[in-house]
Amino acid sequence: MLPTAHRTSSGYRVYTPLHERALAAFLALVPGHGHATATAVMQAVNRDAVDEALQLIDESHVRLLHDRRTLRAVEDALHGLTADSASADSTSFRRTFIGPLAQELGVRPATLRKWENAGLVRPRRDPLTGYRVYDPADVRDAHLVHQLRRGGYLLEQIAPLITQVRTADGVEPLEGALRDWHGRLSDRGRAMLHGAAALDSYLRERA
Repeated sequence: MLPTAHRTSSGYRVYTPLHERALAAFLALVPGHGHATATAVMQAVNRDAVDEALQLIDESHVRLLHDRRTLRAVEDALHGLTADSASADSTSFRRTFIGPLAQELGVRPATLRKWENAGLVRPRRDPLTGYRVYDPADVRDAHLVHQLRRGGYLLEQIAPLITQVRTADGVEPLEGALRDWHGRLSDRGRAMLHGAAALDSYLRERA
């Protein structure tokens, strides 16, 4: 991580202001990029592989952008569900069966069964007929899954969100979690800016 230190005749390492600048750059990179990426960046820089270090930073920014887009998709899906439930003539969250729900969503019943197998919807079975019965919460979950699937998200990516919606007993209590998510992403972005400034200072010192 740090450039190689010289040793005295007694074997002690001698650290210079350049080593201090390298350590400062590493510590500044960690909050925005994580320990592993910060270490890889500094190792690349100290091998004079600056382009490799910059690519690692670029990839970290891409991950942040992906996280921002994921948050936006989640917000859009949740707000869409809230708007549906507030509509005076909406029947989205009434109890229903697999056929009508599939028709409402524009998907095949097999798709709903696939979501059920993945744990994303949990209809109960009517004890007399054996038919799947979707309660209002199940219909809400199906709408949320449908919107996120249309956004290109995989079932395994959707599962944690559905769990959170169920735990919060609806979409409204998630507003606080969404604000916290925004805050964490903003903090990462600011930390990346701080890390970039420290790394640039170190690169100038090495030049």
